Amino acid sequence: MSNKLGRLKVIMQKNNVNTGTVVFLHGSGDTGPGVLEWLQLLVGNFSFPHIKFLFPTAPLRPYTPINGELSRVWFDRYSITPDVPEHTETIESSGEEIKKIIQNEVDSGIPLNRIIIGGFSMGGALSLHTAYRFLPGLGGTFALSSFLNENSAVYKNLQGTTSSTPLFMCHGERDTMVPISWGKTTFEKLSELSVKGEFVPLKNTLHELKKNEIEKLFQWISKTIPEKH
Repeated sequence: MSNKLGRLKVIMQKNNVNTGTVVFLHGSGDTGPGVLEWLQLLVGNFSFPHIKFLFPTAPLRPYTPINGELSRVWFDRYSITPDVPEHTETIESSGEEIKKIIQNEVDSGIPLNRIIIGGFSMGGALSLHTAYRFLPGLGGTFALSSFLNENSAVYKNLQGTTSSTPLFMCHGERDTMVPISWGKTTFEKLSELSVKGEFVPLKNTLHELKKNEIEKLFQWISKTIPEKH
């Protein structure tokens, strides 16, 4: 199965030149344009003075939780639960594709520490692998309604190290697909391994994005990659 990414959607900065970049990874079965449309439905059309947003689309691959049918997913899962092994091969292959996207930004003049990667659900999980395994030194990472498996390679990789990449996590208190306890456990384990960040529980929220969540995220992004003067 091809690792080729689907369509990439870009939201340009308002200024002539961007001095920071955010890569936003969608959840399973969605696309880059799809999650951008979701954000715009919640908060309207948005752009930052100095930050460019990239919304890539995952490869089309067989996805075990839906009986092996093809879906736009960043990686396969043996099951949607933390207590199974990670599907290492597909995580690694998507990680390589995300690294290429970020390297393009670095080559264009954006320092690694002014690039943020994050995402919703599965996209958030791949972002954690990227920030704390594949590309240490990123400016920040966020994970919305996301979790890592209990024996994740992310935890193994962080042992004995100190990460400078801050983390922002949000999770719905009424999420039945990915219970908030999975997200909290992920955050606590990362905190024990030197990751600094914040975990925001969202009242009356299922497995979804909410307006107040995105507003908090945008505030965090502005603080994490401030405009240069």
